[in-house]
Amino acid sequence: MHHYRELEIPGRFDPLALAAALSDSDLFSSHVVYERDNQWWFAGDVFGEVVVEPTVVRSSCQGRQTAVERSPHPLRQVGDLLATFPLADWHAYGWVCFEFAYALAGGPRVAEGRPLLHVMVPRTEIRLRTDHVLIRGTDDLVIGSVRDLITDFAGRLSPRTRARPVEVTDPAEEDSAGESSTEKGKERKEGKESRRAYHDSVARAVADIRGGALRKVILSRTLPIPFPVDLTATYALGRAGNTPARSFLLDLGGQKAAGFSPETVVEVSADGQVAAHPLAGTRAHGLGADVDADRRAELESDPKEIFEHATSVKLAYDEVSQVCEPTSVAITDFMTVTHRGSVQHLRSRVVGQLAAGRTSWDALQALFPSVTASGIPKAPAFERIAELERTPRDLYGGAVLMVSEDGELDAALVLRAVYEHGGRAWLRAGAGIIADSRPEREYEETCEKLRSVAPHVVPRTAAS
Repeated sequence: MHHYRELEIPGRFDPLALAAALSDSDLFSSHVVYERDNQWWFAGDVFGEVVVEPTVVRSSCQGRQTAVERSPHPLRQVGDLLATFPLADWHAYGWVCFEFAYALAGGPRVAEGRPLLHVMVPRTEIRLRTDHVLIRGTDDLVIGSVRDLITDFAGRLSPRTRARPVEVTDPAEEDSAGESSTEKGKERKEGKESRRAYHDSVARAVADIRGGALRKVILSRTLPIPFPVDLTATYALGRAGNTPARSFLLDLGGQKAAGFSPETVVEVSADGQVAAHPLAGTRAHGLGADVDADRRAELESDPKEIFEHATSVKLAYDEVSQVCEPTSVAITDFMTVTHRGSVQHLRSRVVGQLAAGRTSWDALQALFPSVTASGIPKAPAFERIAELERTPRDLYGGAVLMVSEDGELDAALVLRAVYEHGGRAWLRAGAGIIADSRPEREYEETCEKLRSVAPHVVPRTAAS
């Protein structure tokens, strides 16, 4: 059995800046940064990992590899495999794609061999707080290098963190200086086509809902970023301009993303307390005190927003009830308002106590994907999402998670993020569609959400 060696460094620190510096260092080939409860956790390089594909669950640890057929309860398989890793007192970090839900539900087909979940137990784990840093590692040389980086670190955000804001709606009619009318005309045409396509998708979903096929579906749209992105600098700058429930920065298993999650999919404590915090119902925020107050009043009185929120909370309640003691399940803080960056949401809390024989992995499987990123009922919502959205969601609407050996689990819903893969970078946002939805308002809501990230995108330069 292996054990982490620990080194604690007291002092005064900027955890966000240190997390960015570690991510930018050449010490690690893969990493996950996860922020919760005013602490940043940095997980660097793989001690052992588990990957779920549509029909196979694979694990690798210390040169030993296994592959087993995926069962109807693949998340339990993940937990069981992590428990075999010969490392004491571990945390695991990783991601779950939205399409993992398709494999669970037997819904739209997922390509064979495609990774749907990837979690790793790190060789090096660093907890970053304002008053101390705790380094845990399996390699003394790496521990020493991390110590040197932290004790020598004197900077905050570097000059390369200057953002290049991304336009979230149709480009302006006026030509920009230095751009040809042909170039601008092409941008304008592509923007209008994107708006028109989203309007058409919303209208089709509304027709399906009014016809009784489902009650709600979240439809998203993708916004390409027309330049290479410095994810680490975007994360540091964007986190300073956001108020997330969780934040994350990752480069693991081919997925790269930085995000400012407005809510968790599920939280499970070591003693089995389960909590979900569905957010549904949206208005813009950050437009000035008077305007924000007016938007809040609209949000709290709009029948469409109230219905959307109430139905989401009801499904979350039913899903928590699947894995918790029936008498323990309750709704608290019903329909309060919370601010998340450029938007304000209606928020409720659903809590319960895990039933005997249930684990935190069962809770994640019951609640994934979040109702606020999928629909009601979920199975027909998956069908509409696969049909009406033009590209797979991958991380969007999925989860980034942190899991402990003692059963604690914390899964952030992946929204308000920037994504990168294959030389492309993009943003993505959606809106909850119900029978009373209006396409123009739903498009406007996607713009409001995109503005949580779009102003903070930092281009990658040669110095990056």
